[in-house]
Amino acid sequence: MAPPLLKICGLRQPDQAAAVAALAVDAVGVIGVPSSPRWLEPARRAALFDAVASTRRDCLRVLVVADPAEEEIPQLEPGPGGHNVVQLHGNESVERCQELRRRLPKGLLLWKALRIREPGDLLQVPNFAPVVDALLLDAWVSSQLGGTGHRIPLEWLREFRCEQPWWLAGGITPERMACLQGAVNPNGFDASSGVEDAPGVKNLALVEALVRAVRNHQPPGEAGGEDAQ
Repeated sequence: MAPPLLKICGLRQPDQAAAVAALAVDAVGVIGVPSSPRWLEPARRAALFDAVASTRRDCLRVLVVADPAEEEIPQLEPGPGGHNVVQLHGNESVERCQELRRRLPKGLLLWKALRIREPGDLLQVPNFAPVVDALLLDAWVSSQLGGTGHRIPLEWLREFRCEQPWWLAGGITPERMACLQGAVNPNGFDASSGVEDAPGVKNLALVEALVRAVRNHQPPGEAGGEDAQ
Protein backbone atom coordinates (compact mmCIF):
# COMPACT_ATOMS: atom_id res chain seq x y z
CA MET A 1 0.00 0.00 0.00
CA ALA A 2 1.33 3.44 -0.95
CA PRO A 3 2.00 5.83 1.94
CA PRO A 4 -0.43 8.74 2.47
CA LEU A 5 0.08 12.02 0.67
CA LEU A 6 1.02 15.24 2.48
CA LYS A 7 -0.32 18.75 1.89
CA ILE A 8 1.21 21.82 3.47
CA CYS A 9 -1.34 24.62 3.54
CA GLY A 10 -1.25 28.35 4.16
CA LEU A 11 1.90 29.37 2.26
CA ARG A 12 2.33 33.10 1.56
CA GLN A 13 5.83 33.54 0.08
CA PRO A 14 6.98 32.09 -3.28
CA ASP A 15 10.48 31.23 -2.07
CA GLN A 16 9.18 29.33 0.92
CA ALA A 17 6.55 27.57 -1.17
CA ALA A 18 9.30 26.42 -3.53
CA ALA A 19 11.38 25.19 -0.57
CA VAL A 20 8.41 23.25 0.79
CA ALA A 21 7.74 21.70 -2.61
CA ALA A 22 11.39 20.67 -2.83
CA LEU A 23 10.95 18.62 0.36
CA ALA A 24 8.75 16.21 -1.65
CA VAL A 25 5.38 17.20 -0.24
CA ASP A 26 2.50 16.25 -2.52
CA ALA A 27 0.43 19.44 -2.38
CA VAL A 28 0.85 23.09 -1.41
CA GLY A 29 -2.14 25.18 -0.40
CA VAL A 30 -2.84 28.91 -0.64
CA ILE A 31 -5.63 30.48 1.41
CA GLY A 32 -8.09 32.62 -0.50
CA VAL A 33 -10.29 33.40 2.53
CA PRO A 34 -9.82 37.04 3.63
CA SER A 35 -10.69 36.33 7.28
CA SER A 36 -7.78 33.88 7.60
CA PRO A 37 -4.46 35.06 9.05
CA ARG A 38 -2.85 33.15 6.15
CA TRP A 39 -4.86 34.90 3.42
CA LEU A 40 -2.95 35.66 0.24
CA GLU A 41 -4.43 38.34 -1.99
CA PRO A 42 -5.27 37.30 -5.57
CA ALA A 43 -2.54 39.41 -7.19
CA ARG A 44 0.18 37.46 -5.34
CA ARG A 45 -1.08 33.91 -5.90
CA ALA A 46 0.22 33.34 -9.43
CA ALA A 47 3.84 33.95 -8.41
CA LEU A 48 3.58 31.49 -5.55
CA PHE A 49 1.94 28.76 -7.63
CA ASP A 50 4.47 29.33 -10.40
CA ALA A 51 7.31 28.88 -7.91
CA VAL A 52 5.82 25.54 -6.84
CA ALA A 53 5.27 24.38 -10.42
CA SER A 54 8.81 25.38 -11.40
CA THR A 55 10.22 23.39 -8.49
CA ARG A 56 8.09 20.27 -8.85
CA ARG A 57 5.52 19.97 -11.61
CA ASP A 58 3.81 17.00 -9.90
CA CYS A 59 3.13 18.91 -6.66
CA LEU A 60 -0.57 19.79 -6.50
CA ARG A 61 -1.31 23.50 -6.23
CA VAL A 62 -4.43 24.07 -4.13
CA LEU A 63 -6.48 27.25 -3.83
CA VAL A 64 -8.60 27.18 -0.67
CA VAL A 65 -11.79 29.28 -0.75
CA ALA A 66 -14.99 29.46 1.27
CA ASP A 67 -18.46 30.09 -0.10
CA PRO A 68 -17.20 31.93 -3.20
CA ALA A 69 -19.55 34.68 -4.39
CA GLU A 70 -20.50 35.06 -8.03
CA GLU A 71 -17.90 37.77 -8.62
CA GLU A 72 -15.19 35.48 -7.24
CA ILE A 73 -15.83 32.65 -9.69
CA PRO A 74 -13.30 34.00 -12.26
CA GLN A 75 -10.58 33.72 -9.57
CA LEU A 76 -11.25 29.99 -9.36
CA GLU A 77 -10.25 29.48 -12.98
CA PRO A 78 -6.50 28.83 -13.12
CA GLY A 79 -4.16 30.71 -15.38
CA PRO A 80 -0.88 29.32 -16.75
CA GLY A 81 1.11 27.78 -13.92
CA GLY A 82 -1.68 28.54 -11.45
CA HIS A 83 -3.60 26.25 -9.14
CA ASN A 84 -4.91 22.90 -10.34
CA VAL A 85 -7.14 22.18 -7.33
CA VAL A 86 -9.95 24.25 -5.80
CA GLN A 87 -10.72 23.33 -2.19
CA LEU A 88 -14.08 24.50 -0.87
CA HIS A 89 -13.78 25.11 2.86
CA GLY A 90 -17.03 26.91 3.66
CA ASN A 91 -20.66 25.90 4.01
CA GLU A 92 -21.11 24.88 0.39
CA SER A 93 -24.03 22.52 -0.16
CA VAL A 94 -23.98 19.44 -2.36
CA GLU A 95 -25.93 21.44 -4.94
CA ARG A 96 -23.40 24.28 -4.87
CA CYS A 97 -20.56 21.80 -5.34
CA GLN A 98 -22.38 20.33 -8.33
CA GLU A 99 -22.89 23.80 -9.81
CA LEU A 100 -19.24 24.74 -9.41
CA ARG A 101 -18.20 21.43 -10.92
CA ARG A 102 -20.23 22.25 -14.02
CA ARG A 103 -18.85 25.76 -14.30
CA LEU A 104 -15.18 25.18 -13.60
CA PRO A 105 -12.81 24.01 -16.36
CA LYS A 106 -12.39 20.30 -16.98
CA GLY A 107 -9.21 18.97 -15.47
CA LEU A 108 -9.44 21.27 -12.46
CA LEU A 109 -9.86 19.12 -9.35
CA LEU A 110 -12.57 20.03 -6.84
CA TRP A 111 -12.17 19.13 -3.17
CA LYS A 112 -14.67 19.75 -0.35
CA ALA A 113 -13.68 20.25 3.27
CA LEU A 114 -16.17 19.21 5.93
CA ARG A 115 -15.79 20.57 9.46
CA ILE A 116 -16.72 17.85 11.91
CA ARG A 117 -18.39 19.02 15.11
CA GLU A 118 -19.84 15.68 16.27
CA PRO A 119 -19.77 12.06 15.04
CA GLY A 120 -23.09 12.47 13.21
CA ASP A 121 -21.51 15.04 10.90
CA LEU A 122 -19.67 12.20 9.17
CA LEU A 123 -23.02 10.99 7.83
CA GLN A 124 -22.98 13.81 5.27
CA VAL A 125 -19.87 12.40 3.57
CA PRO A 126 -21.75 10.04 1.20
CA ASN A 127 -23.76 13.00 -0.12
CA PHE A 128 -20.66 14.94 -1.15
CA ALA A 129 -18.43 12.08 -2.27
CA PRO A 130 -20.04 11.62 -5.73
CA VAL A 131 -19.75 15.30 -6.70
CA VAL A 132 -16.13 16.10 -5.78
CA ASP A 133 -12.73 14.56 -6.41
CA ALA A 134 -11.72 14.36 -2.75
CA LEU A 135 -12.92 15.24 0.73
CA LEU A 136 -11.04 16.81 3.62
CA LEU A 137 -12.10 16.34 7.23
CA ASP A 138 -11.23 19.09 9.70
CA ALA A 139 -12.34 19.87 13.25
CA TRP A 140 -15.16 22.36 13.70
CA VAL A 141 -14.21 25.62 15.41
CA SER A 142 -16.72 28.44 15.62
CA SER A 143 -14.27 31.31 15.13
CA GLN A 144 -12.16 30.06 12.22
CA LEU A 145 -12.70 27.85 9.19
CA GLY A 146 -9.35 26.07 9.30
CA GLY A 147 -5.73 26.17 10.39
CA THR A 148 -6.72 26.04 14.06
CA GLY A 149 -4.79 22.96 15.16
CA HIS A 150 -7.94 21.47 16.69
CA ARG A 151 -8.35 17.73 16.18
CA ILE A 152 -11.18 15.37 15.38
CA PRO A 153 -11.27 12.70 18.13
CA LEU A 154 -9.75 9.52 16.75
CA GLU A 155 -12.56 7.32 18.02
CA TRP A 156 -14.93 9.10 15.63
CA LEU A 157 -12.80 8.02 12.66
CA ARG A 158 -11.99 4.41 13.46
CA GLU A 159 -14.87 3.03 11.39
CA PHE A 160 -14.92 5.85 8.84
CA ARG A 161 -14.90 4.84 5.18
CA CYS A 162 -15.18 6.97 2.06
CA GLU A 163 -15.62 6.07 -1.60
CA GLN A 164 -13.50 9.06 -2.62
CA PRO A 165 -9.95 9.93 -1.53
CA TRP A 166 -9.98 11.82 1.75
CA TRP A 167 -7.55 13.96 3.70
CA LEU A 168 -7.29 14.45 7.47
CA ALA A 169 -6.54 17.93 8.82
CA GLY A 170 -6.30 19.36 12.30
CA GLY A 171 -3.22 19.36 14.51
CA ILE A 172 -1.06 17.36 12.12
CA THR A 173 2.51 17.54 13.45
CA PRO A 174 5.51 15.18 13.35
CA GLU A 175 4.83 14.23 16.98
CA ARG A 176 1.12 13.72 16.35
CA MET A 177 1.81 11.17 13.64
CA ALA A 178 2.93 8.70 16.33
CA CYS A 179 -0.60 8.76 17.80
CA LEU A 180 -2.13 8.28 14.35
CA GLN A 181 -0.13 5.13 13.64
CA GLY A 182 -2.50 2.21 13.28
CA ALA A 183 -5.51 4.41 14.10
CA VAL A 184 -6.63 6.06 10.85
CA ASN A 185 -6.03 5.47 7.18
CA PRO A 186 -6.63 8.63 5.13
CA ASN A 187 -5.30 9.07 1.63
CA GLY A 188 -3.53 12.19 2.79
CA PHE A 189 -2.71 14.46 5.72
CA ASP A 190 -3.11 18.25 5.63
CA ALA A 191 -0.86 20.37 7.88
CA SER A 192 -0.74 24.10 8.48
CA SER A 193 -0.33 25.52 11.99
CA GLY A 194 1.49 22.40 13.17
CA VAL A 195 4.56 23.21 11.06
CA GLU A 196 4.65 26.99 11.53
CA ASP A 197 6.73 29.56 13.34
CA ALA A 198 3.95 32.12 12.74
CA PRO A 199 0.79 32.16 10.61
CA GLY A 200 1.90 31.60 7.02
CA VAL A 201 5.58 31.17 7.97
CA LYS A 202 6.53 27.50 7.81
CA ASN A 203 9.36 25.87 9.72
CA LEU A 204 11.17 23.84 7.07
CA ALA A 205 12.74 21.51 9.63
CA LEU A 206 9.27 20.63 10.93
CA VAL A 207 7.99 20.14 7.38
CA GLU A 208 10.89 17.80 6.63
CA ALA A 209 10.23 15.83 9.83
CA LEU A 210 6.54 15.58 8.95
CA VAL A 211 7.37 14.30 5.47
CA ARG A 212 9.37 11.48 7.05
CA ALA A 213 6.64 10.70 9.58
CA VAL A 214 3.91 10.57 6.94
CA ARG A 215 5.98 8.33 4.67
CA ASN A 216 6.35 5.91 7.59
CA HIS A 217 2.66 5.97 8.52
CA GLN A 218 1.08 2.56 9.03
CA PRO A 219 -2.69 2.07 8.63
CA PRO A 220 -4.95 0.18 11.07
CA GLY A 221 -4.02 -3.47 11.35
CA GLU A 222 -0.32 -2.81 10.86
CA ALA A 223 0.53 -0.87 14.01
CA GLY A 224 -0.86 -0.09 17.43
CA GLY A 225 -2.47 3.33 17.74
CA GLU A 226 -3.41 5.48 20.71
CA ASP A 227 -6.38 7.68 21.40
CA ALA A 228 -4.28 10.38 23.00
CA GLN A 229 -5.39 13.81 21.94
